[in-house]
Amino acid sequence: MPNAALETVDIPGTKLAPTRIALGTWAIGGWMWGGSDDQESIRTILSALDRGITIIDTAPVYGFGHSEEIVGKALAESRRRQNAVIATKVGLNWRDGQPFRDGSKARIKKEIEDSLRRLRTDVIDIYQVHWPDPATPIEETAQALADLHRAGKIRAIGVSNFSPAQMDAFRSAAPLHTAQPPYNLFEREAEKDVLPYCRDGNIAVLGYGSLCRGLLAGRLKADAKFTGDDLRRTDPKFRAPRFQQYLDAVERLDKFARDNYGKRVLHLAVRWVLDRQKLSIALWGARRPEQLDPVSEIMGWKLDADALAEIDRIVLDCVHDPVGPEFMAPPTADQVSRAGGHQA
Repeated sequence: MPNAALETVDIPGTKLAPTRIALGTWAIGGWMWGGSDDQESIRTILSALDRGITIIDTAPVYGFGHSEEIVGKALAESRRRQNAVIATKVGLNWRDGQPFRDGSKARIKKEIEDSLRRLRTDVIDIYQVHWPDPATPIEETAQALADLHRAGKIRAIGVSNFSPAQMDAFRSAAPLHTAQPPYNLFEREAEKDVLPYCRDGNIAVLGYGSLCRGLLAGRLKADAKFTGDDLRRTDPKFRAPRFQQYLDAVERLDKFARDNYGKRVLHLAVRWVLDRQKLSIALWGARRPEQLDPVSEIMGWKLDADALAEIDRIVLDCVHDPVGPEFMAPPTADQVSRAGGHQA
């Protein structure tokens, strides 16, 4: 059932006004999350729209084209493309299942056509550079996106995983409407410089990893096992003894949410992202419709300064050895070549 109460945000410099909750589709691509079921994925996308979510975030590298294909199929076959803001990405290539950075103009010209075809659309709403490519001048990458913007193939330009200095360089050659840093209760590097930069520059923020790869969903136990290509097998947060520190924090945060709001840690974690930055959108990764059941409970309440301070205290008290999401950074083309085309 549509939820009219979902908050929306006007993205400055565009006509886009998506909901502040976005469906994240990395897991839907079936890569690095232990596989996925296509029909279940399509039901999840349609369920997100039914619940009032209007923005879907994807990328070519999620399943090496598969996530984009599933998003395109779901929207085309349901005839609901007009109900969705599609945010996808550019600037990663891959060889033998190994992604690497490629922000060259030639790569972008090829990727835009591949993404439009897979997504079954003639325009991408938000086109984001997935990672900066040190082998390509940022201005070259920016100019390529500016050209696509002028040509009407994309409606808004974004970057992901960029520093303020890199965003400055980018903005010398193209407008910049959105930024997508990793941001959640446990991964807060963006607060130091990226969030203030976006606030000052009137740039909307799409925070990815709002639930920190499931940690903040509140369902993981100390004996959790991650199999296959699940990226949590290599995530230092999910290794002892650090894993227990994070689980302890989750338990205390869950109690705080229950005692003060009648909510759970999942609701608290997403609300926290929204209340830290006015022009913010929280990415909510899901691959089954029921994983979206809590969405409606994020709206209609806010965290005040005292609550935010208490949350900070809980995290500092429990997590003595914090670590960020740096392990997820893809290599450069040069690094892949030196490793013989395979991950070092």
